[in-house]
Amino acid sequence: MLKDLKEFLLRGNVVDLAVGVIIASAFGAIVTSLVNDIITPLILNPALKAANVERIAELSWNGVGYGSFLSAVINFLVVGTVLFFVIKGIEKAQNLRKKEEVVEEAPATPTELEVLQEIKALLEKK
Repeated sequence: MLKDLKEFLLRGNVVDLAVGVIIASAFGAIVTSLVNDIITPLILNPALKAANVERIAELSWNGVGYGSFLSAVINFLVVGTVLFFVIKGIEKAQNLRKKEEVVEEAPATPTELEVLQEIKALLEKK
């Protein structure tokens, strides 16, 4: 049963789905931070409604959470990097398992010593 669970979890479809969910979650955090920490404060800042262009240039970034946004972007990059290495490890394990199966299925070739012993036995019979 444990072997069946391992095979199910390492199937390509399950791994791809898990990666998609994790990446979507991390990207969703970026979008949420962009809206909540950057766009909303800029829109709600009453000073932006000023008609004076010079005054708009003097505006401070008070209320804009660009640090939170950058944190979400860095988090996304870290999650993506870790997932890349995890997937590479899973692919390597699957390739090793396939190679082991091929080796087990291949007929055993006789060694040089075995061949020489067979030739000797045949010569002794004659």
